[in-house]
Amino acid sequence: MNIALLGYGKMGKTIEQIAINRGHKIVLTVDKDDDNYDITKADVAIDFSIPTVAFNNISNCLNNGVPVISGTTGWLEHYDKAVALCEEKKGAFIYASNYSLGVNIFFELNKTLAKMMSTLKQYNVSMEEIHHTQKLDAPSGTAISLANDIIAHNSNFEKWQLDESGEKTIPIVAKRIADVPGTHTIKYESEVDTISIEHIAHNRQGFALGAVVAAEWIVGKSGVFSMNDVLNIG
Repeated sequence: MNIALLGYGKMGKTIEQIAINRGHKIVLTVDKDDDNYDITKADVAIDFSIPTVAFNNISNCLNNGVPVISGTTGWLEHYDKAVALCEEKKGAFIYASNYSLGVNIFFELNKTLAKMMSTLKQYNVSMEEIHHTQKLDAPSGTAISLANDIIAHNSNFEKWQLDESGEKTIPIVAKRIADVPGTHTIKYESEVDTISIEHIAHNRQGFALGAVVAAEWIVGKSGVFSMNDVLNIG
């Protein structure tokens, strides 16, 4: 499979290594300042770029009939336009805030716990995410996904807020510490006890492997998909 890497930072280089080890060929690498490239030589594109160029990268792929996997966060104000373009062009597109196989299991655990806690109004929920200092957005896309899933499955909460608590609000604390790939912790606290679930990434390998698996899966398909489709969850 011929793969284009849109974004060639640490994550892009890790994806490259895993893709080659799985028998694929990298035919194009695009750095953040490149805006004139030929995507048509690729069978599939994997976008781990930056928020300001992600939508242009995705649009370029869809306009040229190239399936695209995006793991860039911080651009989701344009997500609906990407979905509409994908449907118009009958393309193939996956966005996920996190491609780690373990994190996608964690997503499902979070939904289940949120449903279980929905009748227990004595518990307040809070979240903390920790990432490396190069991460540009806060809170992380993964933390936002986790918070939105709690809100969708637990009527005690209606919104999330960075570094602030309030009525029916999930506070998210975002920390940036050198060389931390990603840690997400969710706590339900009452006067009598605390229940917490946590996912700790030890390196970038898990994120990169999930992205390559998604790229392998999407070739030959059309539509807008998620990692639940790739992993046959739910």
